[in-house]
Amino acid sequence: MDGDHLRAGTHARQERVDAVLDAFFTLAKRRAESVGHRYVELWQVLERNTSGGKRFRPRMVQTSYDALGGTDDDAVARVGAAFELLHTALIVHDDVIDRDFSRRGIPNVSGSYRDTATTAGIPTPAAEHRGMSAAVIAGDLALAGASRLLLDVACEHDTRARLLDILDEAIFVSAGGEMVDVELSLSAELPTVDEILDMERAKTAVYSFEAPLQAGAVLAGASDAMVQLVGEFGREVGVAYQVVDDLLGVFGTEEATGKTTLGDLREGKRTVLVAHAATTDEWFAIRPFVGKADLTEAEAEHVRARLESCGARAFAESLVDQHARRALDLLNGPDVGDRLREALSPVVQTVLERAR
Repeated sequence: MDGDHLRAGTHARQERVDAVLDAFFTLAKRRAESVGHRYVELWQVLERNTSGGKRFRPRMVQTSYDALGGTDDDAVARVGAAFELLHTALIVHDDVIDRDFSRRGIPNVSGSYRDTATTAGIPTPAAEHRGMSAAVIAGDLALAGASRLLLDVACEHDTRARLLDILDEAIFVSAGGEMVDVELSLSAELPTVDEILDMERAKTAVYSFEAPLQAGAVLAGASDAMVQLVGEFGREVGVAYQVVDDLLGVFGTEEATGKTTLGDLREGKRTVLVAHAATTDEWFAIRPFVGKADLTEAEAEHVRARLESCGARAFAESLVDQHARRALDLLNGPDVGDRLREALSPVVQTVLERAR
């Protein structure tokens, strides 16, 4: 299949996911009318925050589903849309935890409600409380909506039960990862690299890679062994993806990532870079600037230089390579067919290309 056909197929799949989400929000807004216009407005804001994404998690569902012989386009679109709603729910709640009012330079749910309040003359503390409150409610609605979409998938009862179990586990583990992240950020003691990796796997890799790949495999009727294999693959590539995020948060560009490269340092974010640097003699020159709210670009350059000289950057890059190799090694197993190998190998390459 040539590049044009591949792009056309990807576009068609995304359109089917978008159609499922459009129908979901249309029904929700219609139901909300009985409560009142303010509730309808909340659904409209949530819908805006769900639209326009890369639909990465639905692509993971579709990738394993197609490679393992799935043929029901409507069913896989609905499962993919469920994981997109889960993603929306988690980032809306994550923004509340981080007290962020925008994402990629655009007001998020919290920011939208805060801004309309401040425009109406409401004092900033009350306006921000309004925004956070709306975001908590919106995130809860998206979370419930993800389960609702899976309940409506046209498949065997046992298959639907397994899909719901996968979604439940993704929510359960992600919540635990988020809680650990909060605790680590407040702890006076710096976490180890292993603690960071465990947190990143739980918080993001499970729902972004492991669970969607497993859901696609289950929907396609794959064996338990194959479902486990794609989950293990997702775990390795998901951890690599998160370490790349750590690298891009400090050494990337705003044009490429959509966010400032000062943010992680100003926040004092616990990353593998920081965890490794803390074990070296360079840490004493780095520590005063990690968590410095008014960190300047010149100070950030100082930190970047020190992270390189102490080997933290090279260490993080080696972790990416290690987990990427483990993911590829899983695809070289005797029970992995060419179709699945050819479908999943590019996922690893995409992660590696982000790191370059």
